[in-house]
Amino acid sequence: MKFFLLFSALLCSSLTANEWKLVWSDEFDGKGHPTPEKWGYESGFVRNKEKQYYTTKRLQNARLENGHLIIEGHKESPSLDSLKNEPTKKLPRINYTSASLHTKGLASWKFGKIEVRAKVPQGLGVWPAIWTLGDSISTIGWPRCGEIDILEFVGKDPQHIHANAHFHRDGKHSSDHKKRKGNEPWKDFHTYSIEWDAEWIHFAFDGTRYHSFRVNKADTEKGNPFHKKHYLILNLALGGTWGGKIDDSIFPCQYLIDYVRVYQKSAKE
Repeated sequence: MKFFLLFSALLCSSLTANEWKLVWSDEFDGKGHPTPEKWGYESGFVRNKEKQYYTTKRLQNARLENGHLIIEGHKESPSLDSLKNEPTKKLPRINYTSASLHTKGLASWKFGKIEVRAKVPQGLGVWPAIWTLGDSISTIGWPRCGEIDILEFVGKDPQHIHANAHFHRDGKHSSDHKKRKGNEPWKDFHTYSIEWDAEWIHFAFDGTRYHSFRVNKADTEKGNPFHKKHYLILNLALGGTWGGKIDDSIFPCQYLIDYVRVYQKSAKE
């Protein structure tokens, strides 16, 4: 009987696991620039009154090394020559640099499981994130496009990690936020994931679910942004509206990503 129960449990576990099919991934093997067929870059001062300038194809800020993607923040005022890949040659005053990588225009998904194994930096002012935006952002804007925050961490609140969903409802921005203890996430790698379907987005830390968002909260007459494709973003912000005051002694600071894996349910035969 014990053997049967054990066998049954293993079989059920295997069947559950086999529901997911790996459809996209990056293990960040190799060295140098991130794979251009998988990742693009944000450039410049982008949002939230953040202090960093996001650079493009600059190894000092984003590179593959020792099996990881390293996103590195610096306190610096770089020369124009060192920013030769920027889309503009008229640069503003820069005091901090970092990187933000995305799959926009390269890969996006509707529903599935997104799992990222990462080690966040520590210190006042850091604001690393793993998140998604709806493909429709270029036509309908934010927050109507929808946003899923798989991970946000701010150095001024070092004991917690944060999950959130942003959307537009009743003529204004709405969100559904949850935080939990993060077990000093800068000390080691952890997995941050969502399982997303037409009804729920479930958020997990090291495989343990800690927040669930009911997707129909975002229903509108024009549809639901979480019933449409989203692309992925990995970034290290510095300061800004939530990151707050920056401790300049923390630089350079590194955000390490071990892998990104995207799964979707196998079609039922």
